[in-house]
Amino acid sequence: MRPFKIIVEKHPDGYVAYPLGLKGVVVGEGDTYKEALSDVKSAIRFHIETFGFDAVLDAEAPVLEAFVAEAGVAV
Repeated sequence: MRPFKIIVEKHPDGYVAYPLGLKGVVVGEGDTYKEALSDVKSAIRFHIETFGFDAVLDAEAPVLEAFVAEAGVAV
């Protein structure tokens, strides 16, 4: 069992989840927070089984903490 930091976003039509610190694109989705988290955990397992743990883990830059920030940007 290895812990991963996972971002879960709530959207009007459901939830989207993705892990930090993995190479490649890994995404899960669901109608609920719990479904999205379960789906992304399954996607992480599949990604590691497909490409190999050493190939997908970004060991040189581990994610120590994750923050959510909001900033205004002139566009």
